[in-house]
Amino acid sequence: MSAPRFHPLVAGTKLDGDWFPGAIPSNIVVGRNCVLDSSFCFKQFFARRTPGLVMGDDVTLWRTSLAVEDDGLLEIGDQCYLSNASIVCAARITLGRRVFLAGGATIADADFHPLAPAQRLADTIALSPAGDRGKRPPMEARAVTIGDDVWIGYNAVILKGVVVGDGAVVAPGAVVLRDVAAGAYVTGNPATEASR
Repeated sequence: MSAPRFHPLVAGTKLDGDWFPGAIPSNIVVGRNCVLDSSFCFKQFFARRTPGLVMGDDVTLWRTSLAVEDDGLLEIGDQCYLSNASIVCAARITLGRRVFLAGGATIADADFHPLAPAQRLADTIALSPAGDRGKRPPMEARAVTIGDDVWIGYNAVILKGVVVGDGAVVAPGAVVLRDVAAGAYVTGNPATEASR
């Protein structure tokens, strides 16, 4: 008998038949009928706040990484489908309702390292096996907000501080550095509005 393709997503549980030995974090709030393929989705989930994740109803996580830092908050609205995507949250990322993230799509609210060379070196040392993570230099994080009914295509990237309006489409491979208007279609690097 093969393992189920999807498991119910329940806070604080271990999944029967999961290939990954992890567990679902207990500091999350999950709506009804949410499913995931593996607890591996939470391998990089380090949120200490309660909750560190708030999820609406009917959400599917498939081969997706939810990397949330100590003080981060990730919010995912009803009926979202995250397919082989990556969310990297230091402060706050909010997905509206009916958002679809295609394979390889990434949303990040910080650079996750300093930009100045000397601070980058100090960060590298702090993160090394012999380092002290408590000595990491500060990094800038700015919230990301994705509206309702947004589609983010394969390998698209949404960077810190961006607001994507309701009904927008981010084309495959686009790199979004600025806000996207509701209903817009953006493509390219950096992403700009185009006709469909």
